[in-house]
Amino acid sequence: MDILEILESGQSKDNTTKIVNYIGGDPDRFDELFNLFRNGTYKVTQRASWPLGIAAEKFPDLLLPYYKDIVIMLKKANVHDAVKRNILRMLQDQDVPEVYEGEVLNAAFTFLEDKAQPIAIRVFAMQVVYNLSERYPEIRPELKLIIEDMLPYASAGIRSRGKKILSMLSKD
Repeated sequence: MDILEILESGQSKDNTTKIVNYIGGDPDRFDELFNLFRNGTYKVTQRASWPLGIAAEKFPDLLLPYYKDIVIMLKKANVHDAVKRNILRMLQDQDVPEVYEGEVLNAAFTFLEDKAQPIAIRVFAMQVVYNLSERYPEIRPELKLIIEDMLPYASAGIRSRGKKILSMLSKD
């Protein structure tokens, strides 16, 4: 299967499913997709982010060799919102390797606090910060304060996730 050809033919749920099914748990096929995600044209990178996120969700170990690249992409200023959104979506279901926790946490806090970021990016960033707060409880007061400050003016998506996370924070 030619992943690039499918990505260039357009973005659709059907194309994404084809790619994810083709990759399965195969590290070499995942590498092929990740290289398109990392090095492709703007459009290919954007389109590759969706199947990449789903494949990483199904097979989390496939993502481990790529954390350095993921962190670099999160920090880039000119990365498409779909790329940031899908990276954060992947990270919300991952155990971030300890060596990258600080950088991921900083990036997630930055996205969470940036009102110019799209809702989904802020929601996924909120979840990533909360997940890391399980290992670093000292960040919980700051997370709680940020969420409480956002809620009165937040969209439905941010309000929903924010309330869930505040509820989980209050149980601790």
